[in-house]
Amino acid sequence: MKTKLSLLSAALLTASLSLAPSLSQAAIPMAVEGQTVPSLAPMLERTTPAVVAVAVTGTHVSKQKVPDAFRYFFGPNAPQEQVQERPFRGLGSGVIIDAEKGYIVTNNHVIEGADEILIGLHDGREVEAKLIGTDPESDIALLQIKADKLVALKRADSDELRVGDFAVAIGNPFGLGQTVTSGIVSAMGRSGLGIEMLENFIQTDAAINSGNSGGALVNLNGDLIGINTAIVAPGGGNVGIGFAIPANMVNNLVDQIIEHGEVRRGVLGVSGRDLTNELAQGFGLDTQHGGFVDQVMTDSAADKAGIQAGDIIVSVNGRNIKSFQELRAKVATMGAGAKVEFGLIRDGDKETVTAVLGEASQTTETAAGAIHPMLAGAALENRNSGVELTDIAQNSPAAASGLQKGDLIVGVNRSEVSDLKSLKTILADQQGAVALKIKRGKTNLYLVLR
Repeated sequence: MKTKLSLLSAALLTASLSLAPSLSQAAIPMAVEGQTVPSLAPMLERTTPAVVAVAVTGTHVSKQKVPDAFRYFFGPNAPQEQVQERPFRGLGSGVIIDAEKGYIVTNNHVIEGADEILIGLHDGREVEAKLIGTDPESDIALLQIKADKLVALKRADSDELRVGDFAVAIGNPFGLGQTVTSGIVSAMGRSGLGIEMLENFIQTDAAINSGNSGGALVNLNGDLIGINTAIVAPGGGNVGIGFAIPANMVNNLVDQIIEHGEVRRGVLGVSGRDLTNELAQGFGLDTQHGGFVDQVMTDSAADKAGIQAGDIIVSVNGRNIKSFQELRAKVATMGAGAKVEFGLIRDGDKETVTAVLGEASQTTETAAGAIHPMLAGAALENRNSGVELTDIAQNSPAAASGLQKGDLIVGVNRSEVSDLKSLKTILADQQGAVALKIKRGKTNLYLVLR
């Protein structure tokens, strides 16, 4: 495995050396016809050594429950499930954020399931990486390597970004080696895309392709403004719509992983929806941006801070938000215990409240919405034989799905559900509509989530 991985990475680095010209050797004219020629080369000479290639190998394990009829035919010794193993290799990108400690940020989907992770440095070195921690819901992973003479990127305040700011993407598309593309910030606070459970993306038209995942999105100073994560690619290639996780969101998650070895997700304790034009008109508001609060969980951080149902949350720590999804992503990626200031509109008046975020537990709506968008609005709790809906907000996605308070989730499609962890794991592997097996009193039924 290790030899194959080294050969794979060696091929990658060879391609990098043969296909990507050395910026330090490029002859760039300083002036044409007496006019200074602007160039990104000086900035890139400083920043590109901090962006690395990530090569992984591993084994995908898939399990499928054996039908009851099969077990009946072959007797009690028949296997309970079929297990298939399939080896895989993958390539992606990463960003060195701490040269002294060797910390590298990449996407969780780049290294998920990997048995070995090898880092290809800009100077041709190959170093095996250790996985420190991940957050699949936001698609962030933190690696660590032991190497000297590393270069790290300074992280910018991504909340200061504006639509129209220049952006440069650095990564390893299609395994060709390090490549640089430029563009602008096309939009901020993109959510509701169904790419990740927690979405608050920077959208950019800087070309991002397969293999750029985990690479750097930087500003013209060479500071990290985001981690390149996903693209809209109907034809399989770049069409000018790429998405990056903001640097501030990455900072919050990385700090938690370094300190605790995991993400201790913050919880506000509200359910709600985006502020629509109809809601804005109904409340006589001159804004259509923000998160409308449908329900406040009893004894939650929101309840203790004085947030009420009907409030419209329009800012977090003084920064405006566009949607409830953006609010959820910002709060969920802040650590438990974080002190957060929320700007509200209540009865047409602006107010400010401060909340100390709780920690994600087994009974929070935020956890339910993160597990599946159509579970948003439900409070979930482990039971001996499944996951119970202990509360549900009116007009929430969970209520619209037909779920009711007291329902016990015992299965998804053909897989059994024993607790929240298994429910989350099963749903993460499903594509499209899924069927929840529900126990409601003495009745068993299926409800479809789309």
